[in-house]
Amino acid sequence: MPVSQEPSNVPLLHALLAHVAFIRLAGFATGVLANWAPALFGYYAKYCAALAGRLDDIAFNFPTTVWAAVTINFGPRTVSLRHRDYANLAWGWCPITALGNFNPDVGGHLVLWDLKLVIRFPPGSTIAIPSGLLTHSNASIGGRETRFSVTQYTAGAIFRWVDQGCRTKEEFVKKMTASEYDAFLVTEEGRFNEGLAMYSTLDELRSSDAESDLSELDE
Repeated sequence: MPVSQEPSNVPLLHALLAHVAFIRLAGFATGVLANWAPALFGYYAKYCAALAGRLDDIAFNFPTTVWAAVTINFGPRTVSLRHRDYANLAWGWCPITALGNFNPDVGGHLVLWDLKLVIRFPPGSTIAIPSGLLTHSNASIGGRETRFSVTQYTAGAIFRWVDQGCRTKEEFVKKMTASEYDAFLVTEEGRFNEGLAMYSTLDELRSSDAESDLSELDE
């Protein structure tokens, strides 16, 4: 459900979120995560279910998504400046879909600064990246061209809130003993490495029971 919006925008956002094209777009992104990082997909799905079980009035943006939030950039010439999304789940994947009418050979490229990659990113394409880890931006487009984007993500604080019994950190730790708090800190320190372990290798994907046929992937 759209929050923190101008009242005049809410009907339009509801209409977009209910449109079959956006529902399919969200479902495709979910399928990408499920096929290429099945353990990470399971992690997202688990926490979505936990939120739904805890908050009776929660309404996810799409019936086909495992992400809690969506941003629709209306452009008309959307350009993302160089940044990292620090508030997102640190090892989580963020699907980005480019829309509009522009020449992808000339502009609109996705730039992953840490990896020194510039990726052709034409309209209708979706890519999933760990946006909290990788510094990213996109190239500008022509003055008479249009570019829009749809991005899904989940804040890391949501996962922590669920892990803390649907409480803030302050509420969660205030009744802990010293030894319990020390154990909590150890768990917190290991969280990132546990998250990275949810990534899949190509060998793991080939040997999995995933529905997608990955047997012809090159090394």
